[in-house]
Amino acid sequence: MTYQARMTEPDRTPPVTRPTGTPIYDAQRLVGTQGTATIVLDDKTYTLRITRAGKLILTK
Repeated sequence: MTYQARMTEPDRTPPVTRPTGTPIYDAQRLVGTQGTATIVLDDKTYTLRITRAGKLILTK
């Protein structure tokens, strides 16, 4: 299965930005109710998830 088949409609809410211009994203909104989000960089797919302990894990 390709990452396109798992993608859902992205959150179109613009991120808050810091004074330095760096965007801030809410991890809870990124992962949604499924608890995971797929992130693509070039041709590589990564999975972002929140653990039961409230930690973020990014895996390839």
